[in-house]
Amino acid sequence: MTLVAGVDSSTQSCKVVIRDAATGALVRSGRASHPDGTEVSPDHWWDALQAAIADAGGIDDVEAIAVGGQQHGMVALDADGAVIRDALLWNDTRSAPAATDLIAELGDGDPVAGAQAWADAIGSVPVASLTVTKLRWLRDAEPENAARVAAVALPHDWLSWRLAGHGPGSGAAGLAALRTDRSDASGTGYWSPVTDDYRTDLLELALGHSAVLPRVLGPHEAGERSVIGALHPVIGPGAGDNAAAALGLGLVPGDVAISLGTSGVVSAIAAAPTADGSGMVTGFADATGAFLPLACTLNASRVLDATARMLGTDHPGLSALALSAPAGADGLVLVPYLEGERTPNRPDATGALHGLRLGNTTPAHVARAAVEGMLCGLADGLDALRTQGVQVNRVLLIGGGAQSQAVRHVAPSVLGIDVSVPTPGEYVADGAARQAAWVLSGAEDAPAWTAASTAEVFSAPAAPHVRRQYAAVRELTGVRPA
Repeated sequence: MTLVAGVDSSTQSCKVVIRDAATGALVRSGRASHPDGTEVSPDHWWDALQAAIADAGGIDDVEAIAVGGQQHGMVALDADGAVIRDALLWNDTRSAPAATDLIAELGDGDPVAGAQAWADAIGSVPVASLTVTKLRWLRDAEPENAARVAAVALPHDWLSWRLAGHGPGSGAAGLAALRTDRSDASGTGYWSPVTDDYRTDLLELALGHSAVLPRVLGPHEAGERSVIGALHPVIGPGAGDNAAAALGLGLVPGDVAISLGTSGVVSAIAAAPTADGSGMVTGFADATGAFLPLACTLNASRVLDATARMLGTDHPGLSALALSAPAGADGLVLVPYLEGERTPNRPDATGALHGLRLGNTTPAHVARAAVEGMLCGLADGLDALRTQGVQVNRVLLIGGGAQSQAVRHVAPSVLGIDVSVPTPGEYVADGAARQAAWVLSGAEDAPAWTAASTAEVFSAPAAPHVRRQYAAVRELTGVRPA
C-alpha cells in the first residue's frame, strides 16, 4: 500500500490525515492546536505540524505530502529567511484603511474605478483579509520592519518550505526555494488567476519595494522532498483551505460549498474567472486548474457559539430553542457582524438585534434570529455568485456549524434550495492528501477517490420573508469605538 499525507493548517488547529494513495481510504490521523489570536508566530504552526504528525503515528511510511492552509496570512521574511514579525492572519482587520487607500490609488482617487481596476487585475477587490493590504499596513505602521522584507510567503507556503528543510539562515538560496500554488497565490492581491502570473507592480504599490515571491507550481507539480519522514516524501504544491476542501469533496462545476467554520464561505467550482468590482465575490483559482469564485464572511459558527453562551446553553440546546421558534422569529433579526465583516466590507461594524417586541424577547426567538442572521449573510453570498454567472445546481453544507440541527433544518428555507450535508470529515486535509496522491501518480487528472458520501439532504419550504426582513436592517449596524 502506498501512503500519502494531507495537512490542514487552519486558524484553530493543525490536522494530518494519512490515506491510501490508490483508494483514499483513511489509515490514521492526528491533530494539534494553534493559539488563539489574529496575530501569531509561524513557529506555532511548525510546532503544531510536528505534533500532529507525531499524533498520526509519524510519516516514515509516507511517499508524498501536501499542505492545505488558511489563506492570506502575511509571513514576512528577511534576507536570511527569518520571520520578521508575527504573521497577520486573514481575520486581522487592522489593514482595512490600507485596503481603502490601495483601491483609491489604483483608481486615481476614484474608489469605484479603483475597485473595478483591482477586480480586473487580480479577480478581487482588496479587503482587510488579503495579504496585499497587510503589506501596506506594515509599510505604514512598521516601516523599519517593512524595509527588512526580502520575501513574502503565505502560511501553507512557509510550512511546505520548512518541511523541505529551509528556514532561518537559509539566505537567498532558501528564499528562492519558496513554492506555492494557484489557489493560495490568488488570495494575495498580487497574482492574477487570469494570466497565471504575479502583478509585482501591485506588490510594490503595497510594500513600497519588490520582494521574492514563491514560485507558483502547477496543480500536480512536485516540489522538493521533505526532510521529515524516512522516505523523504515528495511535497505537493499545497492549496488554500477552500480549494483543498473542494478537491477533498470532489466538487465539480455546479456544486457550491457553504462552509461554516470560523468564517463563513460560499465557494463554487467554475470554468471561467470572475471580476466583480462590487467586491462581493472574490475571483480565486482552485486546486485543479479551474477557478474558485467565493464570498466570505467573518461571522459564522462563532455566532452560534456566542449566542449559546449568551443564552446559557450548549449547541444542542441552542438548536432546540431555535427550532421551537417560528421562521422569521416573529420579526426579531440579528445582524451578526460580531467581528466586523468582510462581505459586505464593513470591518468596523458591530452586531445588532432589530425588531424587539415584548412577544419576541424569548431565548427561543433570539436563538432563531442568530441562526437565520448567520444564514442570511451566506444567502447574500450565494446570490452574489449567481450574479457573476456561477452555476448553482447543488449546495453542500460543511464545517463545524453544519453539525447544528437548527442550521441543517433552517438553511433550505433561507437559501431557497435543498442542502446536502456530507459525512463529517477533514475535507481540507483530505484534499491535500488527494493532491499528494495526484503528484505521485503523474496522471493528468486527480485520482478518482470516492467523493464524500452525502449523509442527508435537507428540504424546507422557502421563507422569503426571512431574507426580506434581514435585508431591511442589515445596513443598520453599530461601529466599534476607536
